[in-house]
Amino acid sequence: MAKIGVHPIAGFIGAEIEGVDLAKPMDNEVFAAVHQALLDHLVIFFRGQNITPDQHLAFAGRFGEIDLKPFVRPLELKALASHPQILEVAKEASDHKINFSGIWHHDVTYRLKPNLGSVLVAREVPSHGGDTMWANQYMAYDALSDEMKKQIAGLRAVHTSVRGYDPQRYAEAYKVKVEQLYEASIRRSIENSEHEENDHPVVRTHPETGRKCLFVNRSYSMRFKGMTDEESRPLLNFLCDHAVRPEFTCRFRWKAGSVAMWDNRASMHYALNDYHGQRRVMHRIAIHGDRPV
Repeated sequence: MAKIGVHPIAGFIGAEIEGVDLAKPMDNEVFAAVHQALLDHLVIFFRGQNITPDQHLAFAGRFGEIDLKPFVRPLELKALASHPQILEVAKEASDHKINFSGIWHHDVTYRLKPNLGSVLVAREVPSHGGDTMWANQYMAYDALSDEMKKQIAGLRAVHTSVRGYDPQRYAEAYKVKVEQLYEASIRRSIENSEHEENDHPVVRTHPETGRKCLFVNRSYSMRFKGMTDEESRPLLNFLCDHAVRPEFTCRFRWKAGSVAMWDNRASMHYALNDYHGQRRVMHRIAIHGDRPV
């Protein structure tokens, strides 16, 4: 195995990788070491990476097929004109409300096959704030009591894009009236948006490690299959709260040129919205995954 530096940043999740230049071709031995670090730590970070969009694509593509449509409409972020596979996640200094990914979640779990993961590159960052957090869902499952593990062993959760993208939820999140949410044309787009819904096991088995992890989130998990929203809510709320206990998490401070890759199958993430008056621009590539089992 290639010698690279792997330096954990928290007790149970996250590691900075040293000795890898993502601007250069990566041989199979180095990639195997990086891949293993991802499986071991769930989110890996590279500092000081001056990479082009082509190099960003080349690295992400080593892990699987690039996702060309990572979200349902109307959440259609601007893609790079030269590289439609790369989304530009930008928050302007004048924008004090909208915060993309400002809730604990796995990405696109309303799909039959949610993403394997994503590679995020920091292009422009605030002088302070704008950190991102991740939570280890292996630990979330392992820390449950044996009796709770038995109770949820056969449960399936219904994941829907309606919960993530409906107008009322946006209004509540940004503390405005629905009528004030966006200009009328954008609001109509939200109201007429595409919807996807699928159910997944509450406890999934990671396809590469074979480990069990918790797989529910506030953004998309609506209820348990065969149960009403009201019946599901107490247990679902408990699991979502439990999943992001501080000891399961890490927090990463971005610098321009920082790169993060996370395993969406066994981790959740949360983007902090604490940098009002400053601009933040990230480039994101998502990678197709498999159906949770």
